[in-house]
Amino acid sequence: MAGWVVVVVLVVSYTNVLGAQKWGRLPQRLTRPVTYAEQPQWRPQQATQRPADTTPMEKCQVNEEERITCGNPVITIAQCEAINCCFDGRRCYYGKAVTVQCTRDGQFVVVVARDTTWPNLDLDSINLLGGQDAPCKPVGTNTAFAIYQFPVTACGTTLMDESGYVVYENSMTSSYEVGVGPRGSITRDSHFELLFQCKYSGTAVEVLVVEVNPVPPPAPVAAPGPIRLELRLASGQCYNKGCVEELEAYSSYYSEADYPVVKVLKEPVYAEVHILGRTDSNLVLNLEHCWATSTHSPLSLPKWDLLVDGCPYQDDRYLTNVIPVAGSSGIAFPTHYKRFVVKMFTFVDADTLTPLKDRVFIHCSTEVCYPTKTYNCQQHCNRLRRAVAAVKSVDGEIAVVSSGELILTL
Repeated sequence: MAGWVVVVVLVVSYTNVLGAQKWGRLPQRLTRPVTYAEQPQWRPQQATQRPADTTPMEKCQVNEEERITCGNPVITIAQCEAINCCFDGRRCYYGKAVTVQCTRDGQFVVVVARDTTWPNLDLDSINLLGGQDAPCKPVGTNTAFAIYQFPVTACGTTLMDESGYVVYENSMTSSYEVGVGPRGSITRDSHFELLFQCKYSGTAVEVLVVEVNPVPPPAPVAAPGPIRLELRLASGQCYNKGCVEELEAYSSYYSEADYPVVKVLKEPVYAEVHILGRTDSNLVLNLEHCWATSTHSPLSLPKWDLLVDGCPYQDDRYLTNVIPVAGSSGIAFPTHYKRFVVKMFTFVDADTLTPLKDRVFIHCSTEVCYPTKTYNCQQHCNRLRRAVAAVKSVDGEIAVVSSGELILTL
């Protein structure tokens, strides 16, 4: 809510009578509302009316241990006084009075001081129109103050339309104890009545009804056609102390102009396979089989297995390391990616076992699937081969992707 706010407050003080025998607590009720037509002196600002015999100095004489902060921590003295609070040079606090404030987000804030009336008011005897049900109870109390904060639409608040303004009105009353004798009745309690309003510009107020329902996830952006894949090698390096090399490696990639990429034996080769041009978050990419050859053809020999059924080839002394791709990596569709690390090697002659010092190409066959209630498409090692129908990626066949050329340096 926005616009000017007006708060109208009426405080009726106490009556004292002597004598008592039988006691009972009765509610105090308002007899006549105060309207804006009867109060032309009110300006569009927050205001509080307090008993006339309370001077500003007396109002601010609150014990240090009983003071309650009013406003924000950086409030100025002018801002503090504008909301009818006291300023001691360091902070703004509520005085010995009734302070009513209206917030821009449509909340009543009513702070009632024990010293508002004489004799002192019993703070436990105060009730709003809505009674003592939450949120109509005090949100905070101490020996000197009771603080109420509740929406302008709650606790029995009435709504009125007044010359282009929306007025929310509530009242606060105290109960009082009555002694009933054979020849009369008395009370020694203060009588407390408070009528207060929040007035908002009608053009700035909108009625908002909020209904919260669980929302299903958005439908996948599915599109027909072949699925394109890419196998690329990462080129990122760690330069800072404490950096994680397996994460930093995938911060950059080799371009076509960088091939052949030169590596030394046992140097890590960071590979990544990913789906191109798809935004369906349900798609899951799996690697069926990854291997290396000495030529660009994935069918050529010699050949060395790297991953089998998506898991490291167990007969390799230097197992291929599969790197999880998490949502925290910053990738929009993590399930579209698979990453793994291979220690650089070279092929040897099958007869002489002499190192060939030849080229190395990495190839992977892939599978793309949709999760179902019975299968989530996640690969698990050390298990039997899955019985699952894959979504063929190219012309009904399992796609094979290949990397650029790697060569060994001495």
